[in-house]
Amino acid sequence: MKLHCDWDCATVAPNRRAFLAGLACAAISRSAAQAQSGAASADDVRFMRMAIDEARLADFPFGAVIVRDGSVIARGRNLGRTTDDPTAHGEMVAIRRCVADHGAAALRGSTLYTSGEPCAMCMGAILWCHVGRLVFAASVAQLAIKIDQIMISSAELAAKAPLAPIAITGGVLADEAIALFAK
Repeated sequence: MKLHCDWDCATVAPNRRAFLAGLACAAISRSAAQAQSGAASADDVRFMRMAIDEARLADFPFGAVIVRDGSVIARGRNLGRTTDDPTAHGEMVAIRRCVADHGAAALRGSTLYTSGEPCAMCMGAILWCHVGRLVFAASVAQLAIKIDQIMISSAELAAKAPLAPIAITGGVLADEAIALFAK
């Protein structure tokens, strides 16, 4: 199902945004269900806490860590406001740092943990880098209640990219990630 909206997101009252986010959530529930692959492991929780810690330090509350063989090889936090770079999302910063420190090959098969489900730009980069697994906290639908979002789930984008198979787990510590927007 494709979503279409012809209203200006910046002028929508928060209660209307919540209502519309709920509708969008229902529309993408099939893809979101595909993204949920069971309970989080202890390692998932540990690395997600690190991503959320990065989000706490960000100029907008998004953070990410990239893990390979049980070790963090890169960290990133949203720096878009600080650097005046609209592409400096937590995932993009972590990917750039990983490439600078370890080369692009280190991304293949790694796991990326992020405090919020990646936007279309970040998910595209994750797929092109051949990250093997994505673990996110708050979903796009959950984030849409707090901020404007492009309502495309990671699972939807991954389904369109058979060249880059990826496992996706969502909802790990989602409440903690969403709580960062209240501060």
